[in-house]
Amino acid sequence: MGTPGGAPSPPSPPSPLSLLLALALLCPGVSAGGSCPAHCICASNLLSCSQANLSLVPSPLPRFASVLDLSHNNVSRLRGDWSPARLPHLHTLLLSHNRLAFVSTEAFAAVPRLRHLDLSNNCLRALDENLFSDLGELEVLLLYNNEISSVDRTAFENLGQLRKLYLGRNRIARFPLELLREGSRLPRLALLDLSANRLREVPAGELQALPAWLRDRLYLHDNPLGCNCALFQLLARGRRRRLSAVLDFQEELTCHLPGSPHASVAILELAGRQPLNCSEAREAVLEAHLGDSVTLGCDSRWQDGSRHWVTPAGDRVMPGDGGGNGTAALLANGSLELRALRAEDAGTYACWVAGPLLNETLYVELLVHNFTLHGPHDTLNTAYTTLVGCILSVVLVLIYLYLTPCRCCCCRAAEKAPAPRDDSINSSVLSTTPNHDGGHGEPRPAPGGGPGQNGRFKGGGGTPPPAAPRGPKGQRKVSDPDSVSSVFSDTPIVV
Repeated sequence: MGTPGGAPSPPSPPSPLSLLLALALLCPGVSAGGSCPAHCICASNLLSCSQANLSLVPSPLPRFASVLDLSHNNVSRLRGDWSPARLPHLHTLLLSHNRLAFVSTEAFAAVPRLRHLDLSNNCLRALDENLFSDLGELEVLLLYNNEISSVDRTAFENLGQLRKLYLGRNRIARFPLELLREGSRLPRLALLDLSANRLREVPAGELQALPAWLRDRLYLHDNPLGCNCALFQLLARGRRRRLSAVLDFQEELTCHLPGSPHASVAILELAGRQPLNCSEAREAVLEAHLGDSVTLGCDSRWQDGSRHWVTPAGDRVMPGDGGGNGTAALLANGSLELRALRAEDAGTYACWVAGPLLNETLYVELLVHNFTLHGPHDTLNTAYTTLVGCILSVVLVLIYLYLTPCRCCCCRAAEKAPAPRDDSINSSVLSTTPNHDGGHGEPRPAPGGGPGQNGRFKGGGGTPPPAAPRGPKGQRKVSDPDSVSSVFSDTPIVV
């Protein structure tokens, strides 16, 4: 309606209700149909229901939601039907700082595209079998600051894309480390936090075999570990390689000495410390022989970095390249394969790794031994030489015992032609059979003694010749003539 003078009237101000309707139409995250749950704030595809004192997950939830924040509430159970409708776009679910004590194995069937799951700061006590098996695209899983004491090895089944797993500040006494081996259920895992748990021992050998990009962020600090030299060498190598999990927490990496369960010392200070007296192990040098084939590993901290090698001769080996002489090849995992080794292949090889943040260079020293100097033939030759020497020694001993030289012709001649008294006495030296002495050491004549018996002449009238004079230690015994033929017997010779 115009004014009396015909001038147009000023427009009336809009009502508050019309302003709210216009705002609802302009905000795509808040529809007129009420798809945003009560007590939640919706902004585009983000839903924030944090600090709303909720004991249950609000329902229904919009299907287009990609981020759902339910942190800092009082939710105690997450059942399989917490979301009646499937949420195909949800990639982040935040449930930290609740009272969660139970999570159903079917709780994540409605969110198969989830990539980030935060269950930290709750009351979970166990990770049951196949708990996260529906989350095939999950990349980050936060479970720190719970009451977890039991971890089933199948709890992380089908998590082939998981890269970060936080389990710190729980009550875990044993973690199934077989999940970390290459080609296991967690092939892409690059961070594992086991700090502030109840681990008393860890298999240092298995951990050392893990790739460096996983050991770089394998956190074991603030655990009641027992001191041993294997654990010291594991961390000493990590310090030498400048692994983050070791360098950033050197003071928190402690252990308990044997006999002192309540006193802790820094693990990296065990070098030369009694009673263990550990020494830092040196990196092993790879050794091979002429003609062998070897593979040089490139154990870098960067899992997905590009790699190439530089040989001792200065040749670059790139992917798909055969190297300087065609005997070197770069494998798919970044290792260098060398075939038909030659003496000039010995030296230091460098692996260059270009990572997303920085570059890394690793060195591997290769020694190529000549078979004639250091090969296995030397071991066989030494064994054969020792065996032949032993056999010859045994033969010589047998010859000495059973084939001792003897003047047999002289002995037989003495039996045929009687010798003088002195020769008779001397012949007794070769006898091995003692005489049967009578009383007072006098020689007793043999029965039926004839001429030449006992190496002596029997004089006329049967009078025996005078006995040989005694020495200062008694009379020398006269031998039995029959004993001369016993020189080949086993009885030792008495001189």
